[in-house]
Formats: sequence, structure tokens, C-alpha cells
Amino acid sequence: MELSRRKFLEITAASAAASTLPMAKVAGKSPTPRNKTANPLVVASANGLPGVAVAYKKMAEDNADPLEAAIAGVNLQELDPNDQGVGLGGFPNELGVVQLDASCMHGPSKRAGAVGALEGIATPSLVAKAVMEHTDHIFLVGQGAKQFALKMGFKEQDLLTEKSRQAWLDWRRTLNPGDNWLDPDDDRFIQQSAGTINMCALDAKGDIGSVTTTSGLSWKIPGRVGDSPIIGAGQYCDNTVGAAGSTGRGEANIKVCGAFFVVEMMRRGMHPREACLEALKRTIEMTESRLLDEQGRPTFYVNFYALSKDGKHGGATFYGPSAAQRPRSYGTYAVADDQGPRLEKLYYLFEDYERPRKMMF
Repeated sequence: MELSRRKFLEITAASAAASTLPMAKVAGKSPTPRNKTANPLVVASANGLPGVAVAYKKMAEDNADPLEAAIAGVNLQELDPNDQGVGLGGFPNELGVVQLDASCMHGPSKRAGAVGALEGIATPSLVAKAVMEHTDHIFLVGQGAKQFALKMGFKEQDLLTEKSRQAWLDWRRTLNPGDNWLDPDDDRFIQQSAGTINMCALDAKGDIGSVTTTSGLSWKIPGRVGDSPIIGAGQYCDNTVGAAGSTGRGEANIKVCGAFFVVEMMRRGMHPREACLEALKRTIEMTESRLLDEQGRPTFYVNFYALSKDGKHGGATFYGPSAAQRPRSYGTYAVADDQGPRLEKLYYLFEDYERPRKMMF
């Protein structure tokens, strides 16, 4: 949905006014109570459309815990070998090894878990949940995360599918024009790619859970960890306020603690979509000049998604989706409630025709 100049200024003014409130008054402001007879609500990045339907059904019909439901939703993508952005078949690092990241939070218990650079386990979201439930830690990485997963009964498997292996080989061939590798006939796999799924769930009782999972940036330096497993960046959940999560350039989001920032803006009274827009503006403010164009706009993308305890939801991105060649899901996020699963439009800061030509993740 297009954000008009007038609305943009109204949001900016509201944010500025909220930021001047004494912290004691902000902290004392209670969110709207959740109606105990309300229907569940699930919000996710657009690639989570099948998953939000699963999560909603688990809460509505099986009375599932919101975190359990959200993780069941993202498991669909993690176990899909055709999805190269998460889990099995994810894009590998520069050595051809798939390394996965995930984090989760459980609102009622105020607990969290995360794993980074996890190899050989297709469902890092479930490993993150196991860290939360079975240890006094929050974040396990690398071989330690893998050994923990194996001890917990997770099965090791080769995550590199032939499709992703071929993409990695094509990328390698284009690195040095003077080497002995023949370049691929096309550039379908040459551009750096990324894929992530974030999902937040609110049950009928008002309890909240959130999860984000990813295979990270394609061809990344081994050991690179983005925002997805970082509590407060890739996702954040506060059972008294709401939950938020992100997809896109993790390095940009980490610097603003984006998911935490969105939840704090909702605590101050902002609608979820306005809180997401405010987080995007903060992201730009904290971005180094090499990643901005001549007009100070980002040459990468970040999306934020959020839901509040009173059942509102929203999402935002930098650029609008007007270009005809964009996929139908571009500029949208997934929602499931009593009206069924669907894609809703993201709000945005800049018109699509202003979008920089050279974009990176």
C-alpha cells in the first residue's frame, strides 16, 4: 500500500512525539487487553503463506501453543528442497557448505533460543526451540550447535541439493575470468541471493510466539551469521505487547535491533505498520554511505513484519511494488486469521520508480 507524503509526515510526527515521552509514562502504558474469545492471528513474510495456514489451524483447532504453531509453519519451508532460502536445499557458503541460522521466543515463559552456522540439520527452528527448552543458554553456534542437535535426537543429513550445488558451481565459475572454469551460459545463479522466513503467532488467549529461520546469504564467508538468529534483530516477542521479525540484509538490521525496536514502538502506542516504517527509517539512519545511493536511499532491502497483542498487524519495506515484472508476492506479507490465509500489502517509504538500479542484499 502506498504511503502518501501526508501520512508519512503524520507517522514521523507521531514518532517524534512518542520519543519525547518520559520513560516512566511509556513503560506504564498498557496495551489493549486481548479478548479471550478472539481468533488466533499469524503473520509472516510472504514465503510463509502456506505456513500461516498451518499455524492458524494448529491454534484454532488443536489449541496449540503459539510458538509450537509458528515453528510448525516454518518447518514447511525448512523441509522443502525446492526452497533455496531456508533449510534443506538452502544456498551454501563460499565453500559449498549449507549453514543454517534460526531463533525463537516464547512470550508466556519469556524464554528464547537460537542457533547459528548449524550444519547437517534441516530444521534449525526446532533446534533453537530445543536450546530454549533444555538448556540454560540462549545461543549455540557451529559444531557445538550440531553436537547438541545430535544429542537431542535430530538426524544429520546432506543439506546441499543438486539444484543448490549447481548454483554454487555457476557462481564459482564467474569469480575469475582468467581461470580454467567455463562460465555458465546464463547468469541465473550468479547474483547473490538470500532467503528467510519469519513467523509470529498470537493465540486466542493472547499468548505470543515468534520464529525466524534462514540459510543466510548465498556464497557467504563461512561462519557468517546474519540477523535471523539474533534475539531482538531477526525476531522479538513480548507477551504484553506483540512480536516482530525481519527479512533482508541482516547486517543492516543487526545495527538497529530492528525487531526489538518495532516492539518498543508498539509499546509506545504505534500501530504495527507504523512501527515497521519507523524501524526502516532508523535502519537508513544507521547505514554507511557506501550502501546508500546519491539521494540517501538504501541499495539493499529490509522488510519488517509485526503483530500486536490486541490483534493488529502490519508490515513495511523500503520500495513499492509497481514494476510489472515483479512476482506477485513482492511487496506483500502473509496473514492468517478468521478470514483465512492471504497476502496483504506492505507499506513502503519510496516509490518503486525511484528504486536504485543496483540492489544488493
